Amino acid sequence: MGHENITEFILLGLFSDEKAEVACLVLFSLCYIAILSGNLLILLTIRGSRLSEQPMYFFLSYLSFMDVCFTSTVAPKLITDLSAQQKIISYNGCMAQMFSAHFFGATEIFILVAMAYDRYAAICRPLHYMVIMSSQVCYVLVVASALGAFIHSILQVLIVLGLPFCGPNQIDHYFCDVFPLLKLACADTSLWVIAIIATTGGLSLLTFVALVISYVIILSTLRTRSSEGRRKALSTCGSHLTVVFLFFLPLIFTYVPTADSVGNDKIFALFYTMIAPMFNPLIYTLRNTDMQNAMRKVWCRDNLSKGKRSLWGVCPLPDLFCRQNH
Repeated sequence: MGHENITEFILLGLFSDEKAEVACLVLFSLCYIAILSGNLLILLTIRGSRLSEQPMYFFLSYLSFMDVCFTSTVAPKLITDLSAQQKIISYNGCMAQMFSAHFFGATEIFILVAMAYDRYAAICRPLHYMVIMSSQVCYVLVVASALGAFIHSILQVLIVLGLPFCGPNQIDHYFCDVFPLLKLACADTSLWVIAIIATTGGLSLLTFVALVISYVIILSTLRTRSSEGRRKALSTCGSHLTVVFLFFLPLIFTYVPTADSVGNDKIFALFYTMIAPMFNPLIYTLRNTDMQNAMRKVWCRDNLSKGKRSLWGVCPLPDLFCRQNH
């Protein structure tokens, strides 16, 4: 078994309309720049401030890093293909892209689970929080997330590597993914399709349901808190839930196909490869005073009056973040 005579694949991309491709070239280039700048801003802010000592922001920094890596496995190829006559990717390049996308995407899923566990410990078990979420536990959760993602990703690649490709080599997608590749195999792949829906789709669905239930439990415990504590917890959990919905729902529609979702895989994939990573920095910073204060301290001129210099000496951020608090 193996890839037989196929040495490369042709990606059909998002559209066949050239005018639409030119517009998307500009749009996706701007989106990719926004994803890189927004997530790297969060990552560097957390790493350059005392927020990195808090488990929630420790996980958030890794989530931002995963967003950058995840999008970077797909976006550069998508953007260059929009200006190319033929959207070609080698067989080995296709396998590498599929492994990377699944690895970084799955790691992100597991980190979102770790963030939900952190919020549960902080809100429901506050007296034991520092023991439950010690720095060692945080590092173990991140390593376990990466290990679980590696196992998931290598299994996806091994499935495809075992299939013969001897006929059409046109992938009806803008990046290499397991379902579009199964359609091209010169063998009956119906059992593999069922297996992937049961594992990847089932894992996504069960994780999503578990996350929603956990946040419902967390929010139900807030009735006994002070109004200020309740407001802050609601704001934090609201941000987390927004990210969970934005990332998981398109993922579930992709890997748990329904009659209406078949054929819309490329549109759903755009949500979790481009749109969710672009909005995550906004979701986590717009209503988060801790992040905004850390940004001022790391990047802006707030410390100049105290004889200190910021990271750059000037503020590269909008006035929203650099404005002094009086």
